[in-house]
Amino acid sequence: MEGKPDRATWLKGPKVLCNVRPEHRAHRHRFVLLGAPGVGKGTQAELLAEHFDICPLSTGDVFRNAKILLPQCGCDQKMSTALAHMDAGELVPDEIVISLIKERQKCLHCRGGFLLDGFPRTVAQAMALDKILEQNGEQLDAVLNYELPLETIVARLGGRRTCPKCKKVYHLESRPPKKMGICDDCGLELVQRDDDRPEAICVRMAAYQKSTVLLEHFYRKKGLLVSIEADATPRGTFKRTINSLETRNGSFSI
Repeated sequence: MEGKPDRATWLKGPKVLCNVRPEHRAHRHRFVLLGAPGVGKGTQAELLAEHFDICPLSTGDVFRNAKILLPQCGCDQKMSTALAHMDAGELVPDEIVISLIKERQKCLHCRGGFLLDGFPRTVAQAMALDKILEQNGEQLDAVLNYELPLETIVARLGGRRTCPKCKKVYHLESRPPKKMGICDDCGLELVQRDDDRPEAICVRMAAYQKSTVLLEHFYRKKGLLVSIEADATPRGTFKRTINSLETRNGSFSI
């Protein structure tokens, strides 16, 4: 894939074309990332996307981008409802998420492959994803499930900060910016996401734990679930991920 993908189709909707013009590949990798908020999926998504040269597709980025654009051009009722749920620290209802993904399914059929972060979050969403992929005779390669003790997750969330423009994620202790409170790439002041604030964390964790058991079982039965302990450094967890994929199937090595 030439250059860094801008993911415009994913972030802004199907009417906007992204810059991805991937070369022909014998195999296009397609992954889903699972893990509780704060487990480090965003960082792993960046590392995996670079390693496999694929687009990281985060539903969280879609919603956050819509929130930024809202004052300028507004958004449709589905997106407004989704943002209201996010502001309350709640999971967005299945029907809304699935509808938004279907609008962007061109990204799921991209010749360059993809890495999904934040979708699916329920069995209903997982079944919808299967149907979208089956339409073009495609399927997932693996579902990477990152695991971390609850107390560690809670500690991580409080220190996370995000750039409002490029969405790069930092942590005040484990991954600080070069200049305190400022994005290394954009020079903008970092912000704490609404859903990382204490009042939203407990709601998010309860909702995640309620749905994740069934989702893990769904993918385990399909033989796709690859569980990875995420208690190492980001690079350490990334190495564990690659080792787990190569153990499962040597073709994942590039």
